[in-house]
Order: sequence, then C-alpha cells, then structure tokens
Amino acid sequence: MPHLVSFYDYLHIQLIIRWCQNHIGGKRVCKSTGTGDLIEAEKFLIRLMEETRQAQIYGVRPKRTLEEAAERYVAEKQYKKSIDSDISRLNVLLPIFGDKYIDELHMGVLEPWVKKRQKDGRKANTINHGLKVIRQILNCAADEWVDENGLSWLLKAPKIKLLPLDDVAEPYPLDWEEQDRLFDELAPHLHDMASFAVNTGCRDQEICNLRWEWEQTFPHLNTSVFIIPKGRVKNKRPRLVVLNRDVSQLVESRRGIHDDYVFSYQGKPIKRMYNSGWMNARKRAGLLRVRVHDLKHTYGSRLRSMGVRFEDMQDLLGHKSRKITMHYSGLELTNLIRASDTVCADENGNRPELVILRLSEY
Repeated sequence: MPHLVSFYDYLHIQLIIRWCQNHIGGKRVCKSTGTGDLIEAEKFLIRLMEETRQAQIYGVRPKRTLEEAAERYVAEKQYKKSIDSDISRLNVLLPIFGDKYIDELHMGVLEPWVKKRQKDGRKANTINHGLKVIRQILNCAADEWVDENGLSWLLKAPKIKLLPLDDVAEPYPLDWEEQDRLFDELAPHLHDMASFAVNTGCRDQEICNLRWEWEQTFPHLNTSVFIIPKGRVKNKRPRLVVLNRDVSQLVESRRGIHDDYVFSYQGKPIKRMYNSGWMNARKRAGLLRVRVHDLKHTYGSRLRSMGVRFEDMQDLLGHKSRKITMHYSGLELTNLIRASDTVCADENGNRPELVILRLSEY
C-alpha cells in the first residue's frame, strides 16, 4: 500500500529531485520520480545513481523499455507521413511489449504475438506493419539515439524478420455491373470519393488529402488538373491528376462544400476511405473482397482495354517514369485528357465494352 505523503515527506521528495538535477554524475539530470510515494522516490534515486555509475565507469547502458523508446520515436518522427499509422500500431503493441527492455526484444519474444495475430486471421502485411515499427524503433536506438554519457541506447539492433506476403490479395478490377452495385450502397461522400478514384487512379490518401489549393486551371483548354505535392504521394514524386469528363463534373459539384478539402464529411476532412462505411457497403453489395485500391486497378484495367499507350497510362496512374512528369505541353495534356475520357460513357450514356476474365477462385 503506498505511503501517505506528509508535508515533510513531500519536502524530502523535492530534495531528492533537486539532488538528481544537480549532482548525479556532475550533470544536470531532469527526470521526474514518477511517484508521490517517499519510498518509491528513494528507490528511483538509488536506481538512477547506480545506472549512472555503471554507464560512466563501465560503459553499461541503462535499461530502457520499449515504451520509453516509443515515446521518443513518436516525438522525433512527427514529420513522417505515416506517423499516425505508426501510433496506431504502437497502441496495439505497447500493452503487450511496452514494459519489455529494448535489449531483450528479438524475434523469439515477438513470435508468440505473431502467431496469435495469424490465428486471429490477420494478414501478413498487417502483421508486418507492427514488426516494421518495432524494427524502426530498435534501429533508432542503435544508430541514432545517444545519451548524456555518449552511449547509444542499444548496442546493436536485432534482426526483425518480416513475414512472406503469401496471402496478399490479387487485384480485383470491377466490371460496370459490380461498380454500380457497390457505388449504390456507398454513402454520398464515399460515392464521390470512389467515383474520383475509378476515374483518376488516385490512392486512398491522395483522395482524402486532396486540397483545392493544388488545383491548376487551364482556361484555354477548358479544364483543370490537380498537382499533389510529392510529400503526399507514395512514390515521393509530384502527382499529376488529370480530370476526365465524369470526374470534372464531380469536382464541380464539390465546390463550396469545404474551403480547403475537395472531399469532406460533416465539415471535416476524411482520414481514410477504407472504413466501416466502405466495408458495410461492399458486404451489402456482395463484393467482400473489393478494396479501395482495387478502384485504381479498375481505372488501369479500363485504360489498357481501351488501348491507351503505356507511357500515357504511367502518367495517368501516377507511376514513376523517366519523363519529368510536371512538364507538359498543351498538346500532351490534351492527349492525356482524351486518353482518360476513353473510360467514360459517351454522350448517349453508352459505356465502353469491357471483358474481365475471372479465375475460378474468384
């Protein structure tokens, strides 16, 4: 049972803190005791003194937990585009491994967690995301983080082996009937986002983060495009988004709904398309395997079916190519728009004929 803190105990704890700040190893050490209990505070002081002595005299690294390392990682990596995803993974990992010391973490310790996740039906790629976050933290502890005694947090990072991606789902481009079934079940904001995806080949996060300030208009061509900054694109290169007939009308219908974002819901930007609304809609449509990324595959498949040149397909899908993708003449841009228009219905509402072959496993 914790000792009740009297006024004199409180003063004693403050003296311990001040002593820590001014005397340990002759250096200022700003650390909280993490407790209001006198005995626990004294234990903290003794441990801190011994760790400092071991580090200074013998070069012994202080013990640090994964939770401590994760706190530093999150604080220092705020610039990462995927930091929110990393935090989400850590929220799953820390209740299990948070109190483990980083010098004791290796695949042998992680293996039971991996097997449980597999048993729970998690895909290899999902499990790998968690392993990657731990690997990144341990690499930082070994290669980047140095304490006041000149010692890295970790002598050497262990090898964290990722799972083979044997269970990755194959692309599933939609035919027109499947698209109608799915889109009819989507909420209006998701319907618009899905329509944008299937007519531009943009990824989930490119659509969620799409801003009006990225739009560039070309009055002489009677069109506009979006140029997504490289920091928001997976391949780290600016992404040209060409608007065909269908998506141009869609963009016009979104104007004035939100000042900053093209797509929003109840006045707020949307974090991800692949959410409960998407999963419930595809269940009702009988298309349980369809992912948001399959809309990009659908666009690519339709461009290919319509005989669009490979180089133009690369530009329209935002793939890397040798060409400097932000330098286009008016003719080149017009050709890209025409190529993208081939996947749209004509003025009579007739859609291009598509033939999609399904393997028996589908």
